[in-house]
Amino acid sequence: AAAKEIATLIREKPQAVLGLATGSTPLGMYEELIRIHREEGLDLSQVTTFNLDEYYGLDRDHEQSYYQFMQEHFFQYVNIPQAQIHIPDGNPDDVDAYCREYEEMVRQAGGIDLQVLGIGTNGHIGFNEPAEELIPHTHLTELASSTVEANARFFSRVEDVPRHAITMGMSTI
Repeated sequence: AAAKEIATLIREKPQAVLGLATGSTPLGMYEELIRIHREEGLDLSQVTTFNLDEYYGLDRDHEQSYYQFMQEHFFQYVNIPQAQIHIPDGNPDDVDAYCREYEEMVRQAGGIDLQVLGIGTNGHIGFNEPAEELIPHTHLTELASSTVEANARFFSRVEDVPRHAITMGMSTI
């Protein structure tokens, strides 16, 4: 159903801006979007995407980076040009400046038309951990121990799970 909503949006607005998520929640949706692209001719060539987050400290070529996840599960199968795919850099030279740049790219694209989300086991959205006050814009965040433990299944050891991430803020989402 989610893939059909996205396909409808893209057909109505070919230059749609999609906010995308990683994790197990959207996998079936990505599979269905790939099928719609291949079998029904859904053209994604004008779509721009912005991913929610990335582990801080992981290079794009790390097997557990969200960049690799998105390439493996979605982008390699559809016709979105690489220049229109935006996934946070896990190793920026200046984190604060990079987060401001990511926000500006979203703003220049016109904002997110449709945001795909999953909700973490502790209720986090993106990597915005539950808190009394949520940060509105893209930022570096410390992951809750429950998030680290939940994501340990993707790493060899819990000690290998990054403790920080770059994430869109709630206002951006």
